[in-house]
Amino acid sequence: MKLAAHYTKTSIITSLLVLVAGAVVYFIAINYVAEKQLDKSLTQELYEAKEYVSNSTLPPQRYDADQDHAVFTPTDQSAIKRRFFDTTYHNSWDRTVEPGRAVEDLVKVNSKNYKVTITMSREGTEFLVEIITIITLALIAGLLAVLFITNKYLLKGLWQPFFDTLGQIKGFDIEKKNLKLKSNDVDEFSELNEAINGMAARISTDYQNLKQFSENASHELMTPLAVVTTKLDTLIQDEQLTADQLQRIQDVYTSINKSVKLNQTLLLLVKLDNELIANKEPIDLKACIAEKIQQFNELAAGKGVVIHQQLENKTLEASRYLLDILLNNLLSNAIRHNSTGGEVKVYLTSNELIVSNMGPDNPIPPDKVFERFHKGTASNGTGLGLALVKNIAQQFGLPISYSFSRGWHTFTVKF
Repeated sequence: MKLAAHYTKTSIITSLLVLVAGAVVYFIAINYVAEKQLDKSLTQELYEAKEYVSNSTLPPQRYDADQDHAVFTPTDQSAIKRRFFDTTYHNSWDRTVEPGRAVEDLVKVNSKNYKVTITMSREGTEFLVEIITIITLALIAGLLAVLFITNKYLLKGLWQPFFDTLGQIKGFDIEKKNLKLKSNDVDEFSELNEAINGMAARISTDYQNLKQFSENASHELMTPLAVVTTKLDTLIQDEQLTADQLQRIQDVYTSINKSVKLNQTLLLLVKLDNELIANKEPIDLKACIAEKIQQFNELAAGKGVVIHQQLENKTLEASRYLLDILLNNLLSNAIRHNSTGGEVKVYLTSNELIVSNMGPDNPIPPDKVFERFHKGTASNGTGLGLALVKNIAQQFGLPISYSFSRGWHTFTVKF
């Protein structure tokens, strides 16, 4: 959920809770005020009734209180505490029963005590409370609607500098140095842009320095390695060398080739880490894998390994150069680490590529197999092949995993 949505949700929920709580308090207060006003009117009616029956020669039951009901009941009680209470009101005009409010007190007429009860209709008061409640709810709904519209549309303009900054960060290319964020009216966003500009400048500088160092180091390493390789080629051709001397030279030659390959792989990993290889094109993966298996058949036959393939049609948007390296490493790894006379199985579907090979029962832990320079004790490789496979898969956005079960090592690339 986006920040604006979080803010809108939080502000609306908070406002709704506050408004509902306020509406409840407001409703209780209105009811209380209306009830007190009704009690005040009943008290006034009570005083008028007492005054009338005290000065009248007619029986108290003949007291006319307009539409208010006044009931006088003889009583032996000498004192009654005045009380107000809710009751029902019988409307004599339209013969309906309505909610009412009553007051009860003691009145003395001609030395006789009467309990007087005066009842008034509270329908008008309740109608007023209902009208006020409806208006209040309408105001709450209107306020929430205005708050939602404000947060969704008006505040979006306030966040526009943030989205502009985010868009430029997403399109930032460390080679082009195309990140140029401008100041705006919001101090926090201006400060953020200044910090990002400074950070991008330092990153670009560090990257250029590292790139220059890597290129220089690679160039300086390749030159002496090429000279040593040439000298060794010449020396190996010397017929006066003994078998022991030839073996030692061959060991040196193998180490030099390994150093050359290690240097090239490390440079390729640097390029992958910085996403400097991006020439993608649609590739027929089925044809590419079939061709690659054909190339490795001779190497597999030399170890007595049989390659089984089951390939379906699949087109992948990728760099042909990187895909070639990924397949080379997966297949060569499956053959080199296979048992003599073993098997390699290659499955391709629209959802995944699976490369499985037979091998020893002491595999590298799955969480370590893709780490750089982490390899088995029997491996003569650089320890970078599977790390390179992992980085290339990440470059294409493809999850890759490793598992071992019943003597089979399996690498799975999900599409």
